[in-house]
Amino acid sequence: MKEQIETILQRALKDLENTASEEDIQSVRVKYLGKKGELTLIKKSLGSLSTEERPLVGQSVNMASDRLLEEIESALQKNRNRRKSESIRSERIDVTLPGRCRPVGSKHPISLVTEEITAIFAGLGFQVAEGPEIELDYYNFEALNFPKDHPARDMQDTFFIDDKLLLRTHTSPVQVRTMLKHAPPVRIIAPGTVYRCDSDATHSPMFHQVEGLMVDKGITFGDLKGILTIFVNQFFGRDIGVRLRPSFFPFTEPSAEVDIACVICRGKGCRVCKSSGWLEILGAGMVDPEVYRHVGYDADAVSGFAFGMGIERIAMLKYGINDMRLLFENDLRFLRQF
Repeated sequence: MKEQIETILQRALKDLENTASEEDIQSVRVKYLGKKGELTLIKKSLGSLSTEERPLVGQSVNMASDRLLEEIESALQKNRNRRKSESIRSERIDVTLPGRCRPVGSKHPISLVTEEITAIFAGLGFQVAEGPEIELDYYNFEALNFPKDHPARDMQDTFFIDDKLLLRTHTSPVQVRTMLKHAPPVRIIAPGTVYRCDSDATHSPMFHQVEGLMVDKGITFGDLKGILTIFVNQFFGRDIGVRLRPSFFPFTEPSAEVDIACVICRGKGCRVCKSSGWLEILGAGMVDPEVYRHVGYDADAVSGFAFGMGIERIAMLKYGINDMRLLFENDLRFLRQF
């Protein structure tokens, strides 16, 4: 019986050497030490042996079982160590390799220019005001001195929703809404999206404006020119000239177009400025008393000015962009430049 036990043990150890996985090792355990394992069956047959043989055979089978268990545990540990080493090798990170940087986006030039304009006027004491993009005809036109039959309405190529609702053509309605809510003094800028039926290299059906309003006692045209000159000098540079030309807007009187010396040729004359040396950047003027009547202000007690500029045009001048449509095409090759 002792020779049989030794034979079984040697066979089990050989089977253990040929194992390649933890599952194979467990199969060896079951085959020899399980409920119906070969060594287990010998233990169960000890009762049929004589009194003299029983302790000798029992001792032999116990020693064989213990030896096999040790070898099984050793094999399991070696298998775990091998898998761990393989995992470490496969998951190893070479910290000397260059990193894989994710592409990082940047702000759109329209956002950059809007933020810069807002920051400049914030430094001059202007607060940001907002209003709805779907606007009533009253706020977009009538309260701004555009009567129903006024020819100035032809200047606005409007998207009408119905007889009273439209997509705002400028952010000037924000000025009216602000004055209706707040008594003077008022000092605001109104950046936002506006809409007109127009589309070419220099126009878009959707574009952005920043309009400003300042109303208080004793405000003059000189204050308007001073504020706008400070803005131009801070945005385009102190060496940029500024001039005002007479113009017309229904909600300001007197009105003016504001030009700056061409940022391309510095006033010498080029294709961009049509050899004039000047570029128009915004419209402005003193608030018409008729607008004060609509908002309940006393035109004899207060005065003020308003101005408005297209952000796309300002961005095109600042960055040397020759086609407005580039700002809306979302071409990453273009946007990465900013």
